[in-house]
Amino acid sequence: MARSLHHRILAFGLLAAVCVPVHAQGDPEMVDKIIHEGKHRNQVMNHLTHLTKKIGPRLSGSPKLDKAIEWSISKFKSWGLENVHADYWGDVPMGFDRGPNQTVRMTAPFAYDFQFTTPAWWPGTKGKVSGKTVLEPESLAELDKVEKDLEGAWLVMRRPVGMRGGAAANNPEARQLEERIAKIDIAGRIYGTTSELVHTSGRWNPDPNVANLDVVIYVRKSDMDMIRWNMDKGREVKVEAHIDNKLIQGPIKSHNVIADIKGAEFPDEYVIISGHLDSWNGPGSEGAVDNGTGTSVTMEAARILAASGAKPKRTIRFILWTGEEQGLHGSRRYVEMYKDQLDKISAVFVDDGGTNYQGGIPCVEQMKPMLEAAMAPMKAAFPDMPQRIEVAPSMPRGGGSDHASFNAVGVPGFFWYETGRANYRYAWHTQNDKLDQAIPEYLVQSSTNSAVVAYNLACADSLLPRMTPEQAAIVWHAPTIGMKIDHDHDVDADQDHDMHPPFVRRSAGFTSKFARLAKGR
Repeated sequence: MARSLHHRILAFGLLAAVCVPVHAQGDPEMVDKIIHEGKHRNQVMNHLTHLTKKIGPRLSGSPKLDKAIEWSISKFKSWGLENVHADYWGDVPMGFDRGPNQTVRMTAPFAYDFQFTTPAWWPGTKGKVSGKTVLEPESLAELDKVEKDLEGAWLVMRRPVGMRGGAAANNPEARQLEERIAKIDIAGRIYGTTSELVHTSGRWNPDPNVANLDVVIYVRKSDMDMIRWNMDKGREVKVEAHIDNKLIQGPIKSHNVIADIKGAEFPDEYVIISGHLDSWNGPGSEGAVDNGTGTSVTMEAARILAASGAKPKRTIRFILWTGEEQGLHGSRRYVEMYKDQLDKISAVFVDDGGTNYQGGIPCVEQMKPMLEAAMAPMKAAFPDMPQRIEVAPSMPRGGGSDHASFNAVGVPGFFWYETGRANYRYAWHTQNDKLDQAIPEYLVQSSTNSAVVAYNLACADSLLPRMTPEQAAIVWHAPTIGMKIDHDHDVDADQDHDMHPPFVRRSAGFTSKFARLAKGR
């Protein structure tokens, strides 16, 4: 009887949410001021330029991330926001940074600079290291033939990074082969990729043996083709590398950044606007579109609202997450630490899909009226950048960004569909993630839209409706359509791990046979 009544109440609530108009807009004059500030005095590119050019890429547990946290806090405070602070969520077991010397080049048979990366939390070279290249032996018999040539040489791996098989396959001879190679003082290992992109990934690890692992270099497919072509022609190929990687003893305290525009009527209820401040830091990358753009959009939305004098009913909270690239650590811990506030969060918005504009979101039916009302002013403000709301059977499950941490506990989490001409995959986690990939007019729309939607929802008559139990039971993933980047765009820690060579995948937290057999050089 009680269950039947409960279901009837839920059904009535769902029907009411769909059929009865919900006021989800603030003062129209204030909305106009917000849009005018966003369109005509927008500073999003100033934030992004400082973040990428003055600070640079911001790996979790790195000094540059600490610098970015300090800078963002100073900006939020300068705009008059409240409760601005670095919010401790946990420790990174080991820090990592890349020094100014990051070069890998072929010196013979001719000079050529490679585009490359190395895993994060992985050792580099000790100064300049030069050596000839030797093709990876695939059997013990092959090793017998080339073993005398391996001392001080670069081992050229036959299969691209991430491909299974080869010497690291799980069989007794392969294990013997690796054990013998591990005892030889090689210069390091060179892997090709499957394209002209080199993706940076890695896992933090407190094991001191990490410092003794062989240097691992990933080069573009065309660079590996050049190496192999010359080797196949019988030419001696020499490679020189100067990779200044720095392992920093942990633990290192990790923080999100929080800043509030306090609500005038319901200060303990929240609309959250967010992006993640951390990035990968491969050579060449500046952490621009993943996720300097989302960070800058979040910060500019805060500035726009503060400059406009917005007084929302509810608190608008701006959060810059960290630890996102290693598994959404900052947002997951936020959900755990503030679990008593979850039922007072109206919605969480995440901008983490690159430099395209905020083109819409998926939601369940009962959320649509409020979201449509909140986004409505943007149609006239940016007529060339249309938005849409897609009704879904459930809120998206999983996903590789911080909205997923909230959807997992029933709080509406939204990942903006990034719509436009930019190719996010070209820059995502690669050497191409630079400021020149940013499209200013799209970021102006995104920061203005974030401010407008946050203000309108914060002034709504109620919190955004939750899913019903029936909707929550449905497993649904948003599709990727055209240039739209959906919530599954990102690579979390588990998938990142698969990008490493097979011998790394077999290790438990990098404690591989290479560490156990480390020569201490």
